[in-house]
Amino acid sequence: MYATNVRNLKRNPSEALRHAEKEPVLILKGNKPNALLLNLKSSLGELNDQLKPALAASLFKDRVLSLGAAAQISGLSLSEFIDHLTQLDIDVVVADKQTAKELETLDSWLSS
Repeated sequence: MYATNVRNLKRNPSEALRHAEKEPVLILKGNKPNALLLNLKSSLGELNDQLKPALAASLFKDRVLSLGAAAQISGLSLSEFIDHLTQLDIDVVVADKQTAKELETLDSWLSS
């Protein structure tokens, strides 16, 4: 699935339309999925197969689904879904306060 942001869409809408002829185009606003551009000539069956990964990626990004559950909904293998997230610039791992503490602990162990 092709992804673009609003700025690029404004600059070159034809590019997004060309991509939409082959597959749905995910439009990002502030690095968050905002809209989906679909070609009306595509069959509903094709769209369904293409929309599943987009929906799963959006739900994963919003932390509604775990990585495994989102991969399952997408219809892709786990590694394919991770590649899909990478193409959309969606982080698979999000660091939090606990991660920082664990990194400090790891650094202290490695320096010992």
